[in-house]
Amino acid sequence: MYAVIQTGGKQYKVAPGATLRIEKILTAPGETVDFNTVLMVVDGDNLKIGTPQVEGGKVSAVVVAHGRDKKVKIIKFKRRKHYRRQMGHRQHYTEVTINTITADGIEAATPVTEVTE
Repeated sequence: MYAVIQTGGKQYKVAPGATLRIEKILTAPGETVDFNTVLMVVDGDNLKIGTPQVEGGKVSAVVVAHGRDKKVKIIKFKRRKHYRRQMGHRQHYTEVTINTITADGIEAATPVTEVTE
């Protein structure tokens, strides 16, 4: 089972138990965040596509950490013109782990792995 959600102006394909980096959201690590902009939910042969959003669709996730990506260098250069500009940018992100995906009549949770001794 998987779903397509929208957050931070981007769309992400998520599944229960998956960890992904999204645009920074103001939620403390360890707290739960709900994504209500669910565009599509697929559960085997059962497919729900929203127009534009799935009715009753919700994806629940736990915030793992906040951070910054690697630096992206921006360089402008024109030869023989004595022109060179150099800048850098580091994007903030929030790392989340998906717990549950719910829609009308569909529900999936994170698969629980048992510890064997």
